[in-house]
Amino acid sequence: MPELPEVETVRAGLERHVVGRTVASAAVLNPRAVRRDLGGSDGFAAAMAGRTFLGAERRGKYLWFALDDTEALLAHLGMSGQLLVGDPARPLSSHVRARFTFRDGGPDLRFTDQRTFGHLMLVPLVSPADASRVVPAPIAHIAPDPLEAAFDASEFERRLTRRKTQVKRALLDQSLISGIGNIYADEALWRARLHWARPTDTLQPAEVSVLLEAVNEVLGEALTAGGTSFDALYVNVNGESGYFDRSLNAYGREGEPCARCGTPIRREAFMNRSSYSCPRCQKMPGASKTGAGKPGVGKHGAGKHGAGTQSVSGQSTTRPAAPEVPATRRVVDA
Repeated sequence: MPELPEVETVRAGLERHVVGRTVASAAVLNPRAVRRDLGGSDGFAAAMAGRTFLGAERRGKYLWFALDDTEALLAHLGMSGQLLVGDPARPLSSHVRARFTFRDGGPDLRFTDQRTFGHLMLVPLVSPADASRVVPAPIAHIAPDPLEAAFDASEFERRLTRRKTQVKRALLDQSLISGIGNIYADEALWRARLHWARPTDTLQPAEVSVLLEAVNEVLGEALTAGGTSFDALYVNVNGESGYFDRSLNAYGREGEPCARCGTPIRREAFMNRSSYSCPRCQKMPGASKTGAGKPGVGKHGAGKHGAGTQSVSGQSTTRPAAPEVPATRRVVDA
């Protein structure tokens, strides 16, 4: 499922290509795309005609277009959703679920979703309990993400260490911190040298600080790379894939040497999914603390995956850089 960097990459593209334009027509080609909208397919399409996209915003894994001061078009990409812009005359693929044309006659916007887990809906804008910013009502309970100005690191530490849960479960809890999913949780924990099952109420302030720094590093680097693309289901608005998967140190690397110490990466069952970590660098709770087990200490080391980065320990890693993404705009069939 797309996480914060992937959704932010899409949002930035929408801001460039869609914001400020007025919808000429909206068509719902599969009712599942608006299954949560109270107006249904016909009501949704009628309500969108003539509306202007005033801004493209995001919190965590959700993005929305502000339509006025009180209403927004909320989008969740699910596992395979794509919002693509392109020539209105291009062929219509069988996976397009909704389509918007604009009065200026320029590129249209298509919501494409192969697995149909994503959705669109018109929703009111409200002020959440923390009064951080106006957000769509269905996501008012979601916490600010680490890249937002509203994110409070001290409040996060307080709430995190008062919980009695595992640190990875806490990172995936969108009511505590939003935007982090399975991939980037594993990557941040690898950088912070914390095992995913570490009890949150045993974390020291310095460890939480290192963890947050790792989260911000990973999300920032992934955003620069355009997100992580394991298949063709995640692309930006121009149909281009991200390449942060080439920089992953833990996720999906089972049996490959840890970039810090050379120990084979392990895969463990976690919430009907998998969690990847280094047995030496990320000690299981209760395991011996000898060796390289302290967070933020020592070199990350050079591995065969990823581009050169600055680690949370202040040590630079030397890795082959990912190839440049073509600067020219490319439109794909959708």
